[in-house]
Amino acid sequence: MKMMKRILTINQALPMLLLGIVVWGVLVQITGIWFVEDKVRYSTGTWIGTALAVFMAINMALVIDSAIIKGSKVGILRLKSIFRYLIVVIVFFVMVYFDLGNFIPAFIAVMGLKVSAYAQPYINKIFHRDIKEKEEEEVKM
Repeated sequence: MKMMKRILTINQALPMLLLGIVVWGVLVQITGIWFVEDKVRYSTGTWIGTALAVFMAINMALVIDSAIIKGSKVGILRLKSIFRYLIVVIVFFVMVYFDLGNFIPAFIAVMGLKVSAYAQPYINKIFHRDIKEKEEEEVKM
């Protein structure tokens, strides 16, 4: 629970980014499951990729926090970024080597990080508009 509170205070955009990643994972799961024969490997690949995207988003938020708030050195920030991609490569390698899931949906699910990041302005606009409308309705009452 402490980690979740810390994540929410590190970066205001992070919760919506994580929500977008999970929604993307659900979309990948729902749309692709009908077209594959091995549904278990497809599903495990999708959720391994989604978990990796969530890990990457949290790690990036922590690295940005470390850079801005704590003033970490550039070399340390580079190492943390390399570590993030090394983890992804290792997980993909283990997944393929031990036949734990399908690589293609895993890769598509990891791309949910990019999709969610690009969709953030639109998602925020929708959420802020709904909140603003509710506040205006409360004021009228």
